[in-house]
Amino acid sequence: MFSLHGRFLANAILPFALLVAESRADESASTITSVDESPGGVLQLTLDLPESRYAVVQRSQSLTGPWKSVAIVRGALAPVEVRDNAPFGRSGFMRTVLHDVASPVDTDGDGTDDIAELASPGTRNPLNPAPVITARNGATQLPDRASYEELSHRDNFPGAQNIREVKFVIFGVHTDSPELYFVNSKTHTYHSSFAIGVGRYSNNSSFSGDTYFTNTNRKNLAGSIVAHDNYLDPKGRQGIYTFEFWPTDPVAFRFVEKAHSLITSGMPFLDGNIAYHPASETQRAVLRSEESQYAQTNIRTIFAEELFGNVTYSALNPGESYGRLRLFTGTETLSVRDIVILQTIPNDITHVAGIITETPQTPLSHINLKAKQNDTPNAFVRGASTHPDIAPLLGQNVRFQVTSDGFVMEAASQADVENYLEAKRPDSTQTPIPDFTRKTIAPLSEIDFEDGTAFGSKASNLGELQSFLPAVTPEGFAVPFYFYDEFMKFNGFYAASEAMMADPEFQTDPASRETALKAFRKNITKYGILPHWMSTALSDIQETFPASLSIRFRSSTNNEDLEGFNGAGLYESYSHHPDEGHFAKSAKQVWAGLWTYRAFEEREFWRVDHASAAMGILIHPNYSAEEANGVGVTKNPYLPGAGWDGHYMNVQVGENLITNPEPGSLPDEFTIANLTFDNAFEIQYIRHSNLITEGETVMSREQALQLRGYMATLHNRFRSLYRGNSAFAMEIEFKITAVGEIVIKQARPWVD
Repeated sequence: MFSLHGRFLANAILPFALLVAESRADESASTITSVDESPGGVLQLTLDLPESRYAVVQRSQSLTGPWKSVAIVRGALAPVEVRDNAPFGRSGFMRTVLHDVASPVDTDGDGTDDIAELASPGTRNPLNPAPVITARNGATQLPDRASYEELSHRDNFPGAQNIREVKFVIFGVHTDSPELYFVNSKTHTYHSSFAIGVGRYSNNSSFSGDTYFTNTNRKNLAGSIVAHDNYLDPKGRQGIYTFEFWPTDPVAFRFVEKAHSLITSGMPFLDGNIAYHPASETQRAVLRSEESQYAQTNIRTIFAEELFGNVTYSALNPGESYGRLRLFTGTETLSVRDIVILQTIPNDITHVAGIITETPQTPLSHINLKAKQNDTPNAFVRGASTHPDIAPLLGQNVRFQVTSDGFVMEAASQADVENYLEAKRPDSTQTPIPDFTRKTIAPLSEIDFEDGTAFGSKASNLGELQSFLPAVTPEGFAVPFYFYDEFMKFNGFYAASEAMMADPEFQTDPASRETALKAFRKNITKYGILPHWMSTALSDIQETFPASLSIRFRSSTNNEDLEGFNGAGLYESYSHHPDEGHFAKSAKQVWAGLWTYRAFEEREFWRVDHASAAMGILIHPNYSAEEANGVGVTKNPYLPGAGWDGHYMNVQVGENLITNPEPGSLPDEFTIANLTFDNAFEIQYIRHSNLITEGETVMSREQALQLRGYMATLHNRFRSLYRGNSAFAMEIEFKITAVGEIVIKQARPWVD
């Protein structure tokens, strides 16, 4: 009856499937001339069909059926190819059922014959009984990528921002004749809008009651088909489509199976390149409970760790810039005129024109926080330093553009670079005025939000936090700007800084500037002397702590942790250990940190008067042997403005920092939100830490929910203080101590 392509017979037929060809009305017809693997790894049949006939390709797990129709193809003068668009299961059977074009049947039972439906691809689908709708509302078939893009819009999903999505609705999913619609997602923001728009429902409430959060009474299924174009599979194939559902909708296997079958037959260009993505812990739990059923099918499942861990490109901060393209090895002096390739993520980086990392980033790394603050294009590009579109331009001036779909790198002139930088800088000098009237060290319990002009926002925000969440805030002290000012004047360091900045070589050469600033910091720490009264004040504070305790000294300036400018990573913090003597040592280190190269460059770019910058100090007990540390944002950046009460968190085991991660380390990254219209919160993991045992999480669900509660309280308090709008959010840094307690050590406005 048919011949088999030898390579396919050897590699796929024996372990996976048997095939049988069936002919109707003409038992002598030779239908299947060859069987092969398509590029996507699915069965591809070559059929020798006359123009007068067409074939319905069917699949079954048993020779006795039931048979499921998976593709329909008309005959032609030359042999035609047809694919079973879904990856084949571990075992199964396929057959072709032949019909005359002149006497077509109605395979899907919708009242319109197969040939009539084949003549209107997109509008009609012979394998989908859904009635015809207007293109403004959607389609019953997507024959190619162009038709997918025509209906798609851009949306955010945890782990993927501004990505293409086409919504779908399956009416009658509980019946034997389900009807699939691909929704015009430009027209309909919500599934319910589509259902009402095509006349299937009169209101959102009745549609939702039939569609979500139930498997016993479910009549419809609503989901999304998402194009992850930057995913790279283990075989080197670029891109994958996932179908997924609202995170708290516990969709059972029988409905996932129907969706998979309808979508794969309705998108014939997929070539097997589709997977079910259970996007939440709820859906993972359902999948685990039905794992044996999935194992017997051809449904591919993909978890977030694989989906987002195998991307080749990610736009952390879209935008455009100009600068000199440089590969950073860790020793070069960088400037705002450089677009830099980072092979590993450094602990800090000065203000640069653009950032490309070869290591995946999270949105909460210091690198990306600084990129957002400075409106700097920032992207992860796998193998960037050898990428054919990047490597030839190393050392040259370039235009660098980061978009959701990819990046652009092309040659530019020095004039382009200078014009770009001048357009970005403020027109006039900015002069923040520090308050030097507060002359004593204050306990955190005695300062609040309003004291930022005297102690710095980092200290004042922590003092405010202690007033309403004392159980999760460290006790400590704030050293005012007055101490820094008096120390600098007492040692003549202001005059020294002015002379340093007036030097022509300092002004024109970044390497000379970096060297001079390093020497200036050394003078402060090694030769600076504290006035007697200042030394005594620090001694008095030191005596309040146990002699065996390590104490943390943290920067708190008047040009960081501000709304619209968080200054992430600009300044240094130090631990004062019991054997290091007087607190003066660590105090001088923090004061000297105002003059790091990266901090100076940042102020210089934004035309901040260096003489007006002032350094306070936040002092509190150091934490050691903590279980975990992390960073969180008091909103879900993947669903901005959607009205869902959500938060986004990165957390890593032990003392490995999120903001400045060790090379190669990846944290737990997840969102937590109220997605069920009640008080039940859903956690969606984007990736898991690579420093813990597979299947575990750094934080327990109970800890995550507890922290979420603190963050919600914190958000509401600071939103009122900053007079923030609906887009306002706070960023926090937190720890889980060795005894399992949550400590919030920093709170500042989130720069989005």
